[in-house]
Amino acid sequence: MMGVMALPTPGRFVHSAITSRPQFSWPDDARLAVYVAVNCEHFAYDDGPTGLGYTPGMDQPDTYNWGWREYGNRVGGVRIADTLARVGIRPTLLVNTEVYDHAPDLLDAFRALDADVVAHGRTNSVQPNHLDPDAERRSIDDVYRAIERHEGIAPRGWMSPGANPSRVTEDLLAERGFDYTLDWPIDDQPVWLSTDGGPLLSVPYPHEVNDLPVFVHHHGTATDFERMIVDSFDELKENSRQQPVVLAISVHTFLTGQPYRLRRFRAALEHMTANADGVWFTTAGDIAEHYRGLFPAPDA
Repeated sequence: MMGVMALPTPGRFVHSAITSRPQFSWPDDARLAVYVAVNCEHFAYDDGPTGLGYTPGMDQPDTYNWGWREYGNRVGGVRIADTLARVGIRPTLLVNTEVYDHAPDLLDAFRALDADVVAHGRTNSVQPNHLDPDAERRSIDDVYRAIERHEGIAPRGWMSPGANPSRVTEDLLAERGFDYTLDWPIDDQPVWLSTDGGPLLSVPYPHEVNDLPVFVHHHGTATDFERMIVDSFDELKENSRQQPVVLAISVHTFLTGQPYRLRRFRAALEHMTANADGVWFTTAGDIAEHYRGLFPAPDA
């Protein structure tokens, strides 16, 4: 009988059950690390799709869906910043670099909170999977330099527009000097990835505790999202007695920034901060830094 060939895999990591790994703790002996990622995005008007639309299939110019996204840059994002300031959580800010020119006051609101800035491409109208390797390399370099120029410090982390990296994105990120990526929702702990440019750390990022799939794909309610955050927090806090874990929560300015959703989001954050024993409220970059201090990059 002929052997069956193994299914293709990304080839960047090996399987590892979370129960089989070494024990460690987050700072101050915390066992659960929590971070809130806020996506600040900008889309081209009258030049291709604006991503998944509130009303799909609209002709160009798609003012309805572009305006839905733009609400986040004008109103929703500032309200999210106010909420995070109120509950005392430092944000992880995923930035399309076009926002620097388009909505600089929005970024000022998050800069006032000492946000940890993560590169999120130039615009969500262009995804890495649509670029050839040379064009993607140039785009990553442009984004890296733009954040370094505006923030006075180079970005440590990357999240692909549309969460849609190409086959070589991780190679190019490591080559450019990024420390970690949020593109791989595969685990509740960081995972080292192998790349042609050397090891790159994958920090947990939510596929489900993420307002875009909840509201756009699955038609969930604001109360559904609140319950998801609270239940994930409570369950992972229990899990953390066995293994240290990460809870990542992802929101978009034009989605959770809507008033009726923001109120329920704030309630979820208040539940977490009221039950903060053994919890480290932090950023994706600080999670990566702490983890690599305990578990240095493997030999390339």
